[in-house]
Amino acid sequence: MAEVKLSGVGKAYGDVQILRGIDLEIRDGEFMVFVGPSGCGKSTLLRTIAGLEDITEGELRIGGRVVNDVPPAERGIAMVFQSYALYPHMDLYDNMAFGLKLAKVPKDEIDRAVMQAAKILHIEHLLQRKPKDLSGGQRQRVAIGRAIVRKPEVFLFDEPLSNLDTALRVKMRYEFAKLHEQFGTTMVYVTHDQVEAMTLADRIVVLQAGRIEQVGAPMALYEHPCNLFVAGFIGSPGMNFIAATVVEATSAGATVRLGGGETIRCDVDAAAARPGDPVKLGVRPEHLRAGSPDNALHTQVTFVESLGSMTYAYCSNAGAEDVITCAVESDRRVAGGDALALGVPAGKTHLFDAEGRAYPRRAAAEARHAA
Repeated sequence: MAEVKLSGVGKAYGDVQILRGIDLEIRDGEFMVFVGPSGCGKSTLLRTIAGLEDITEGELRIGGRVVNDVPPAERGIAMVFQSYALYPHMDLYDNMAFGLKLAKVPKDEIDRAVMQAAKILHIEHLLQRKPKDLSGGQRQRVAIGRAIVRKPEVFLFDEPLSNLDTALRVKMRYEFAKLHEQFGTTMVYVTHDQVEAMTLADRIVVLQAGRIEQVGAPMALYEHPCNLFVAGFIGSPGMNFIAATVVEATSAGATVRLGGGETIRCDVDAAAARPGDPVKLGVRPEHLRAGSPDNALHTQVTFVESLGSMTYAYCSNAGAEDVITCAVESDRRVAGGDALALGVPAGKTHLFDAEGRAYPRRAAAEARHAA
């Protein structure tokens, strides 16, 4: 068993608190991804699991064993760093074999483990080369191979793709997914790239200021964020937020009025809201319907960004403080200065109270009731 359980884990440097009361259970064989803005504590959290940072408070278990005071080498983990951390004077074979040699593993077992890992990673033809002779993607494969040969209970990855170009990142995401499928080992992965998180994770942990904001499957976080922070962080481009005032509110839905005078119907359970309450309306760019008059925002296009298969229109609205982003089909022609009605499907709306908490979307509320 290789589950990882953190109970009330905190980390402080003197008076500066970095992690605050982290309660988290990473299941055996799960691919868990930590995401959040710079400085949120995601890498520190990973390093506490690895044993590279001491825990100030709380308890950490790996495979049911308390490991707060267990050295990193004895925790059954292997870590892959952003910087690859390869020995430049060694060839790839020796880089991958080094840890096993230190552990005095028999030579034939080392050879078998290195060759098996190299074959899995498609680098068996590169084993006599030095790191300086490799591309960034090949170096990262060697770093992963060095972790694989140790046969750890838990793999830890600290932003392993951030030094690679866009095309190679896409390819390596596929490689990570295949590795997890092949080994079925618990994997914990830190990234600032939500595309990596959404495509790789079984579950995502969203962190802010050393605290866990929400944990869930990628689509659960996308469709049912618990607050403004998670709603704004998950999704690319980010969710649009527009200040509004509640006109009507029941458990069956809400109607809100925007600063520009439009009224928008929202399919949320707003039983806790009252007419006159200030709220934030949230709607994702891909859910707005360009040219639809139904439940619509009236905007003016200020900038158009064409990406080939998709076009993004950036629009202004009389009642919106920030620009409103809308995804437009590539065959629809829009230009700066155009008036554009943006239909807001009631079932795709999000509504947040003055404290930033999300009112439950009807689909989520009905699912809980049915359960």
